[in-house]
Amino acid sequence: MTSLELTLTGAQVLLPSGLERADLSLADGCFVSSATGRRIDLAGYLVLPGIVDLHGDGFERHMAPRRGAMKEMAEGVVAAEAELAANGITTAVMAQFWSWEGGLRSPEFAAGVFRAIQQVREQLVTDLIPQLRFETHMLDDYEALPDLLEEWQVPYLVFNDHLPHDRLAEGRKPPRLAGQALKAGRSPEAHLEMLMALHANGDRVPAALDALCLELQGRGVIMASHDDHSAADCAAWQARGLRISEFPETAEAAEARRAAGGHVILGSPNVVRGGSHKGNASAVELIAMGYCDALASDYHYPSPRRAALMLARTGVLDLPAAWALVSSGPAKILGLSDRGELAPGKRADLVILDAQNHRVAATFAGGRVSYLSGDVATRFLS
Repeated sequence: MTSLELTLTGAQVLLPSGLERADLSLADGCFVSSATGRRIDLAGYLVLPGIVDLHGDGFERHMAPRRGAMKEMAEGVVAAEAELAANGITTAVMAQFWSWEGGLRSPEFAAGVFRAIQQVREQLVTDLIPQLRFETHMLDDYEALPDLLEEWQVPYLVFNDHLPHDRLAEGRKPPRLAGQALKAGRSPEAHLEMLMALHANGDRVPAALDALCLELQGRGVIMASHDDHSAADCAAWQARGLRISEFPETAEAAEARRAAGGHVILGSPNVVRGGSHKGNASAVELIAMGYCDALASDYHYPSPRRAALMLARTGVLDLPAAWALVSSGPAKILGLSDRGELAPGKRADLVILDAQNHRVAATFAGGRVSYLSGDVATRFLS
């Protein structure tokens, strides 16, 4: 697909050296050092590196706007991409569950999502990277998983364990059992029986994970843990070759991951809200302690932009450091050395913000327009 040749002038541009008024040129999908093509006056705007979102499941409502309404999943991917672009996201990891929870988190739904992404991703502008969130106690699925990831072109897997182990160990019904069973299409009795059977797998899970992680590592799959609670959790995953921790629940876990040379991803809604909705560690506090490499959208695509700007506005970090948490930081974690900075030779991923209200006015990915609105649209089109 054809990319634009442009020189953007008059804006405040966030370069590797900092925010300054400078021209920014792009051609053949990359930033270039010499002026080229049409000159576009962007006085009154900020130009920042495109957002690299390492974990987001906000696309679920596009894939299935109502229960059972899942017949046009490829169209759901297209609609989700439009929302990503409107929020300045140029590379998006689409996080899909493979879980006992059923419904939108079932293995069957995951298969549909990944096939839909395969079907349309080359037709879209935003770079979409599928991620599988796999429940560790589903031992019956371990054998088929590596080949399925290869078939679906899924390069990134995250291990979750959302079983209510404390309740199950006591033989008590978990909270919200009836609602969960309804979503999964099971009776409450059948759902509880399944949960008890999965919980009983606990003693076999560590050895099974050892073998699975070794297999996936050999195939080049990126792997991460999720909701680590302690240094012991991090050490166990580290021994299996995992270097990424998504949304650690405690400062102890975040510190342990960083001390071992790993990466910590935090949720940007945690920053915007001023704390975790589950009562876990505050992302702002972890960032201030230096225990964060990247912020992800989690469930809300506007949040990475808002979180980075909030960190800069409140003085937790300066703007270059804050914006790096949603651009160059996540790019490095994924090994995407071609993006994350507005520098010659890098992929021409950028977001243009109104300097007054910081709303997204335009987004470019690989030198192509993915979103364009309002006054900026007039400047580009006139």
